[in-house]
Amino acid sequence: MQSEIIVEIKDEAFSLDELVSELRGDDIGAVVIFLGVVRKDDGVVRMEIEAYDEIASAELEQICREAIERFSVSKIRIVHRKGRLSAGDNIVAVIAAAKHRRNAFRACEYLIDELKRRAPIWKKEILESGEGRWVLPESES
Repeated sequence: MQSEIIVEIKDEAFSLDELVSELRGDDIGAVVIFLGVVRKDDGVVRMEIEAYDEIASAELEQICREAIERFSVSKIRIVHRKGRLSAGDNIVAVIAAAKHRRNAFRACEYLIDELKRRAPIWKKEILESGEGRWVLPESES
């Protein structure tokens, strides 16, 4: 069976239920999800996300191919939002589907770590005061 990769960078909200249903199949025994959301803390009221769409999509597809090769997953779906997001909004969904859970967990962790490290996607937190501050990759966890 050939692996399936779907990568999307978009302005609109996404439904996690719809994304997961796209990855189900007779040969899938595990679906592992990482969902990043805008949190409201330290005075943050919203987030602005910018992406170099073409380069980010190409890099995410490469990261997906690496995960498939390393972890033998069957399907990967990555959706990353851009634009103005409010507290509680979904930012990114990384979903790995495989025959076995261990492969799906390892792939999902690899995918989000590499996405944060390599993809040209930038986040700015907007504070209650109206001031903005860029989120540095090494400060995220």
